[in-house]
Amino acid sequence: MSIALITGSCGLIGSESVKFFLKKGFDVVGIDNNTRKKLFGLDGDISLVQKQLNRDKHYYHKSINIINYSSLKAIFKNYGKQIQIIIHTAAQPSHDWAYQNPILDFKINAEGTLNLLELFRKYSSTAKFIFTSTNKIYGDTPNHLKFYEKKYRYELKSSHKLYNGINEHMNIDNSTHGLFGVSKAYADLAVQEYGKNFGLNTVCFRGGCLTGPSHKGAKLHGFLSYLVKCAIKNKIYTILGYKGKQVRDNIHSHDFINCIWEYYKKPIPGEVFNIGGTRFSNCSILEAVNLIETIIGKKMKIKFSKLQRTGDHQWYITDMQKFYKYYPNYKLTYSIKNILEEIIEAAI
Repeated sequence: MSIALITGSCGLIGSESVKFFLKKGFDVVGIDNNTRKKLFGLDGDISLVQKQLNRDKHYYHKSINIINYSSLKAIFKNYGKQIQIIIHTAAQPSHDWAYQNPILDFKINAEGTLNLLELFRKYSSTAKFIFTSTNKIYGDTPNHLKFYEKKYRYELKSSHKLYNGINEHMNIDNSTHGLFGVSKAYADLAVQEYGKNFGLNTVCFRGGCLTGPSHKGAKLHGFLSYLVKCAIKNKIYTILGYKGKQVRDNIHSHDFINCIWEYYKKPIPGEVFNIGGTRFSNCSILEAVNLIETIIGKKMKIKFSKLQRTGDHQWYITDMQKFYKYYPNYKLTYSIKNILEEIIEAAI
């Protein structure tokens, strides 16, 4: 029996990974205790997703917290070498929420990851360990690039060496990360070290904005999903800083999970890849608003605030050239328009 162990199994990437690996013939052990509901309220509740996944007889749900080492240990001892892949998506995912409880943020993101790595090393060392890291580990370093202002976005000149995006060579030091960025940076580095020191197949996918129709967007997390939710429910969306011209690339959960599959087939110990929508799929907040208004045929209620999140990116587009080098057959398939159309259809 081949088992995929997936943490955060009812979240966006987690639940899509469950479905993907069930189709590939794996039995799936999912770990999720609905911490999102505790963090973000009903907007983050994944109870319905869990009910849907539980319908498959090859899915085994474990409602435990990844900071509970003894509960995790029981799972790893039980399945051992049957575990072929570990997809670690469980996290406190909000840049803003981390300031409300820095200790819990660190426990979930850093200590929880260390628990999984150590148990992986002891009981399931032949598996592949995929960690959903974040571009926030680069802190605000991308903000020091020389942008110019357009009508709806900030942009780099086409002659700029990083015009095609941020690559893995960007320094993570001497910048403001925000507390979320710090806890994820610890986890990212730990995943790398377990790969390099113990020869384990670990990888960090430093994601931009991960999104899709099953995303449970909340005010503090899930940019496109929450934006659509506000549009459909005729609620005010508050844009924080940068005049709404801050740029993000967005990658659909389907495209992200296919990155996971590529790594599973051809693993490299202790590797790091920037993963995102690249120049193929990116937008500013204003551009996203314009697209949503066009698709749904009505104006959104937008409010601007001069307040700005600590360490927030003014412009971030991912350069995936390194990933393409190792996995040349991989291609992104979802554009921003495709992504928004799916999210809107799911929300209506």
